[in-house]
Amino acid sequence: MARGTSTRPGEASDPEDGPDNYGQTSHGLRGDYHRIRPDYTVEQDYGAYAEADQDRWRRLYRRQIELVPGRACDEYVAALDGLDYAGGIPRFETVTAQLQTATGWRLVAVPGLVPDLVFFEHLANRRFPVTWWIREEHEFDYIVEPDIFHDFFGHVPMLFTPVFADYMEAYGKGGLKAEGLGALKWLARLYWYTVEFGLIRTANGPRNYGAGILSSPGEIDYAVRSPEPRRVAFDLKRIMRSLYRIDAFQETYFVIESFDQLFEATAPDFTPLYRELETLEDLPANTALPQDRLVT
Repeated sequence: MARGTSTRPGEASDPEDGPDNYGQTSHGLRGDYHRIRPDYTVEQDYGAYAEADQDRWRRLYRRQIELVPGRACDEYVAALDGLDYAGGIPRFETVTAQLQTATGWRLVAVPGLVPDLVFFEHLANRRFPVTWWIREEHEFDYIVEPDIFHDFFGHVPMLFTPVFADYMEAYGKGGLKAEGLGALKWLARLYWYTVEFGLIRTANGPRNYGAGILSSPGEIDYAVRSPEPRRVAFDLKRIMRSLYRIDAFQETYFVIESFDQLFEATAPDFTPLYRELETLEDLPANTALPQDRLVT
C-alpha cells in the first residue's frame, strides 16, 4: 500500500485525530455503488478490465514480488507462491476455490470502501471484501484508498494461514459487538496495527504480515530494516490507545511472537477493556512509553 492509502475499518480524516471517520474517506467514496446488492457486493465483471489494467497489474505485481523475500513472514511467502498471478488480474472465483479448501474463506467483490457493519458482517462469515477495480496509471505509486492490488496482494495470502483466518473471523464478530458499545475507534486501531501494519518476530528478525506494508513498495523494507521506527512488543491495551497516521510511514510498529499469540490475546471479551480505555488518554503515533518492550 502506498503512503497515505486509506483502509478499512476506520480511516482518520485528519492524521492527527486518529480513526474518527469510520468506513468513509475524507475525499468521498470512489467506485460505482449503483449496482450493489444489499450486502454491498457486486460482480467482479472481469471483462471490464482493459489490457492497460492487466498491464498495470503485471507491473505492480512484478515490482512488489521482488521485494517480498527477506521482508515478509514465511506464511505469507508460502501462500503467495501458490497464488501465481504475475500474468494478470486474478479471478475471484478461482481464488475462492483455493481459499475454501484451505481455510473456508471466500472473496467477494465490492465497489470500494463499505460501511463498518457490512464489513464486519462479511468477516464474521468468512467473506473478505475485495475492491474489484484497479488504480489508474497516475496512481501507480500512490493511491488514496484500497484497490484490487492492495486488497489482493496485501490481504489475501494471509487468509491461507488457518490461525490468522480465524483471527479475521473473530475480528468481524468483535466489530459487530463494538459497534453497539461505541468502541469502534479502539477496535479500528487494533486492525490498523495488526492486519494492516503488523510485524511478527522470527529467528531472522521482524517480518511483515500487515497488508498495508506488504503492498507498499517503500514501507515493506522500511518497516523491518530502517532504524527510524520504534518496534514494540505486542500489547493489546497499548495498541488500542495508539493513534496512527495515514499520510506517512508508521512511526511505531507492534510485533507479535506468533499468530497464536495474536489470536489468544484478542479472544476474550473486550467489554471490560473498553470501559478501562474510556478512562485513559489516547497516545500519539510517535509515543515512547518507559514500559514499552522494544524488538530489535
